Amino acid sequence: MFVGHALLAFALAVLIADWRGWPARRALALGFVAGGFAAIPDVDMIYTAVALDLSRLSVETLTRPSVFWDASRGVHRSITHSLPIALAAGPAFGAWAAGTSTSRRWLAVRGIAGAFLSALVWVAWTYSGPAGAVVVGTFVAAGLIVARLARTRTDLSGSTIALVATAGLLSHPWGDLVTGDPPRLLYPFDVQVFEAIVLLHADPTIHLLGAFALELGVVWLAAVAVARVADQSLTALLDSRAVAGVVYGVAAVVLAPPTLDVSYHFVLTILGVGAATGALAAFPNTRSALTRRLRYPPITRWSPLRYVRLSWVSPPRVYVPSIDIDRFLQRYPSPFEAAFVALGCVTVALGSYALVYVFFVA
Repeated sequence: MFVGHALLAFALAVLIADWRGWPARRALALGFVAGGFAAIPDVDMIYTAVALDLSRLSVETLTRPSVFWDASRGVHRSITHSLPIALAAGPAFGAWAAGTSTSRRWLAVRGIAGAFLSALVWVAWTYSGPAGAVVVGTFVAAGLIVARLARTRTDLSGSTIALVATAGLLSHPWGDLVTGDPPRLLYPFDVQVFEAIVLLHADPTIHLLGAFALELGVVWLAAVAVARVADQSLTALLDSRAVAGVVYGVAAVVLAPPTLDVSYHFVLTILGVGAATGALAAFPNTRSALTRRLRYPPITRWSPLRYVRLSWVSPPRVYVPSIDIDRFLQRYPSPFEAAFVALGCVTVALGSYALVYVFFVA
């Protein structure tokens, strides 16, 4: 879900900016800023580096993610995933980035924003001890970096950054409801909105497939947002080669059923199938995909690039390749088009796996 948090905020920001009539470059900039802020809450995983019991690590335990998650359970999905913290930190990040001058006015604004963010660290220390202070301190530092980059690298105003920062932080916790311990949405208040994980299905494998489908839907939303602002036709980007993912249904019989506790083998293999299909779409006819776009004029003895072509009917000849750029671009799709093929392949693979599992395994 780490990527999904950022992509959800990215997609929503880009689509809203496009709906408002913003130019493509500015809409994408807004999306990147929103995605950056949406990813910040997961910096609480830095606590794992301190809390992880290295004595428990072994070849066997490395395959069980519970060893990793147990170490972070004390602070993960609590402080930085809080809606009140997001409502407080977002405007402060925007205020910090609002001015680039050293006038007294902007120094005062930054001073107030800094004091407010420091107060968040103090609250975390009060309610969660040193671990909470370290986590929120890292959270604040990451937010200030993103805010500063947004102000210096884009033309977004401080108020826009504040709004986007708040929206990005508020969008983060919801994807965690189906992937483990529910976040403490109202920290530091002792109120638990969700007592347990939101189950999509009683079967743990079907639940995982549903969570993966939600994540995949977010990726599709981001891809559609980019295609929209880039004036790309979705029907033109979809490719029949994505149907190759149907063969992944066999994995439901061959591999152990994945769950939230152990899902690496499922995630890595299904993404591998998609990546391989996308690579084949980017470079079709792999046996001679590149060489077909090379012309081989004879070279002189001073050329540093020499290729030897052997033939049964003629002596060996030496050539230097030169690429016909226009023909190359016409023949090969852009990385964006290849990414759509890979994404479509993963979608087909997920559907194929789910059908085989439901009807033949479960």
